[in-house]
Amino acid sequence: MSAILAVLHEGYADDSGVASSVVLIRDDDAVVVVDPGMVRDPELILGPLRALGVEPGDVTDVVISHHHPDHTWHIALFPRARLHDVWAVYQGDQWDDQPAEGRQVSTHVSLIETPGHSPQDITTLVETADGLVACTHLWWHAAGPAEDPRATDLDSLHVGRQRVLDLAVTRIVPGHGPAFTPDESTPG
Repeated sequence: MSAILAVLHEGYADDSGVASSVVLIRDDDAVVVVDPGMVRDPELILGPLRALGVEPGDVTDVVISHHHPDHTWHIALFPRARLHDVWAVYQGDQWDDQPAEGRQVSTHVSLIETPGHSPQDITTLVETADGLVACTHLWWHAAGPAEDPRATDLDSLHVGRQRVLDLAVTRIVPGHGPAFTPDESTPG
């Protein structure tokens, strides 16, 4: 069996505003939300979640790709979940230091460290029936941008992109755009 992934909210970053791509992953008993960040209204996360039969209290884990508010704004919608970032796993009043690199969130969901956009960026890797999916801010959308204008370390960003592409991912859910299938035109 593999994980099931659904995009709850397709992110964007344009003249109309900025919103993160928000993802739901179901993997055995784990119910994972990735990047519950800025959206115009919390119902844009909660409505699709409930339509899939998941209540906020059912969410076991939240993963944030990095600490920018556009990816963290709505963490509090899931107060019982464990929170995963690059440094640790947090729950209630517990702070468990552990690097994200190689961390297993659940059987088919793991994390790798992919700095570049920020020093704290991580990518969530999800083994699905259709192949490996990467939820990541290495790309804002399918076209990149080729050079992330907000990157803190462009060299690391390009190394991280190549690392993810070398994993032969079948789909990428970028930080601010629709999911896409990488190909030869995908900025590395």
